[in-house]
Amino acid sequence: MALSETRKMKIIQITDLHLVPKGRSLFENDPGVRLEACIADIAANHADADLCVITGDLAHHGEHGAYIRLREALEALPVPVRLVIGNHDARDEFLQVFPEEPTDADGFVQSFIDTDAGRLLFLDTKKATGHAGAYCAKRQAWLKARLEEAAGRPCYLFMHHHPLPVNLRAVDEIMLEDPDAFAKVLEGHDIRHIFFGHVHRPIAGSWRGIPFTTLRGLNHQLWLDFTIERGIPCSMEPPAYAIAFLQGGAVIVHTHAFLDASPKYMYDPDLPVEQQVVRMAPRETRITDNAQ
Repeated sequence: MALSETRKMKIIQITDLHLVPKGRSLFENDPGVRLEACIADIAANHADADLCVITGDLAHHGEHGAYIRLREALEALPVPVRLVIGNHDARDEFLQVFPEEPTDADGFVQSFIDTDAGRLLFLDTKKATGHAGAYCAKRQAWLKARLEEAAGRPCYLFMHHHPLPVNLRAVDEIMLEDPDAFAKVLEGHDIRHIFFGHVHRPIAGSWRGIPFTTLRGLNHQLWLDFTIERGIPCSMEPPAYAIAFLQGGAVIVHTHAFLDASPKYMYDPDLPVEQQVVRMAPRETRITDNAQ
């Protein structure tokens, strides 16, 4: 059944944690500290969310210790979570630490949840080697069956790799391989939205008539430069997470740079001019200086 106009489903998306074991750093930063700050912000402001989805690259080197760190951090998250793996992840190591995470009959980390809003599908696009994505015949068969089961109901996809070029060479070289085959599986089904990670940039658009969004990673970002011909230009722009509302026939996605410490003001144009703008007291930041 369709989600009623009064009932909103609220989903948090986090992506590209790139966790390393405790005591290590990545890009002169501790990704685990940012994850803790992100979870604290969600707990403080979005504990009413129906689900949190983390769309891959949970660990930077797929290390057992990084997944242990993720499991420990998630204990503070007051929202149900579904984990998706990405190219930096190691499927076997991940499943050793998260054995309860659903897999399909072939061992891929794929699952679905049926909700009032429709069917949410969580896809495994990790390739055996390299950083590009893959969606092989076995995975396609699983997705085809799950979409057919949905019987025309709205479907929402969560995945790591992007299935279309986003005009950023560094990540388009490692996007999902054979996107035409993937698109063919989706044909004839009511795909309302695709949420993906991997690109470390806030991007929105549509692909073959399907809306999509992605967002900044939790540790480092892809610097916005359309001219770079070699390498991957990274930056330490502020991280963000997304808050998506599924309501009726609409999908609304907000992104929140939760570590943004810029000045904030309360503005009321109905007050006298000298009282219209009031600077707000700074919020407590839940992160150490070395992660800024």
